[in-house]
Amino acid sequence: MGLYNVNNNDRLIVENDKSNNRVVSSNALTMMYETEAGSGEYQVASDTTWPQEGYVFNAELSRCENGSTLTWDDENNRVIMEANTSDKCYVYFDMVLPPTLVEYITTEVYTGTDGDNGLYYHDGSGTYTNADQEAGDNSYKYSGANPNNYVCFGSDEETCPNDNLYRIIGVFDGQVKLIKLTLFGSFAWNSEVNNEWNPEKNIYPNIKNYLNVDYYNTLDMEWQNLISNHEWNVGGLEYNYAYSGPVKITYTYEVHNSNNKIMDIMKIGLIYISDYGYGFSSEYWNIKHWENGVNCEYNWLYPADTEVSSDWLWTPSKNADNNSEVFYIINGRVGNDNAPITRRNNVYPCFYLKSDVIYVSGSGTQTDPLRIA
Repeated sequence: MGLYNVNNNDRLIVENDKSNNRVVSSNALTMMYETEAGSGEYQVASDTTWPQEGYVFNAELSRCENGSTLTWDDENNRVIMEANTSDKCYVYFDMVLPPTLVEYITTEVYTGTDGDNGLYYHDGSGTYTNADQEAGDNSYKYSGANPNNYVCFGSDEETCPNDNLYRIIGVFDGQVKLIKLTLFGSFAWNSEVNNEWNPEKNIYPNIKNYLNVDYYNTLDMEWQNLISNHEWNVGGLEYNYAYSGPVKITYTYEVHNSNNKIMDIMKIGLIYISDYGYGFSSEYWNIKHWENGVNCEYNWLYPADTEVSSDWLWTPSKNADNNSEVFYIINGRVGNDNAPITRRNNVYPCFYLKSDVIYVSGSGTQTDPLRIA
């Protein structure tokens, strides 16, 4: 970036030394940096280099003492000064916050073409295979064999520990939903055969405590503060709709059917059956895969941990025809049982991040996961 006098071509008033980004001559220039994003307060920059990132040129405030004008040259990434005489100019730069994780996923990862980077926008107007199975809830969901949707959560180490790797299920109502990559533990869904979950009656299964106390307290407070208090559907899912095939049917009756809704507000929950269904590549959203466990190689959510590929995975959904029966995923298919206390199925915590969580860096691969703040 350089400051040029376009009406006097004898020399540059301010030029940029490209070898080290040092401002060569600053006699005619004072750079003003915003102290905090959106504060409207500025201070004279004490350094001798142009701001490289995190700032944007403020054309409204930038000015010169003797009437010269300053404009931003997008093509050449420089400020241009228009003047007939020498002048002293003040160039203002506003601080720009990095994008939120939601913004990064919905504007950078999502290209506008469904399926690119394994991401689909469920607005109900897709033109790809099985687009009629979209959830239609304006969510963004990751689908396919192995999208780059890894996030490092709970650690700032340079190399993210495997136990701190999570994956993004999608973006729902402006919040990113994560699932833990590795197993937290194996627990009984409840200590009794009666598996009712009804906040209005103050009845909760043991699985809620395992998630929202035992697991939650393994996280440092700074990471706990990034997790949203969220509504979770814990009502009944009719047996036929759990096994009927097309994922949209399961989604409608598990998450979107007001007649079956029982809500609990909590930090940590479990994966929905429909989350798992939409994890498949879109060409399998309309196939009756629930009973047969077919095409699992096209679903990044199965298995969440390759070491437990054949073990049972709890969901929060129960059989509406028999309230004591809980649905689970095993070998890529859906099953249901009354979950006796002797059965300890696998638990992979899920949660929603607050909408203002910031994207810091990373490409989303397992070795270069997204970093957040």
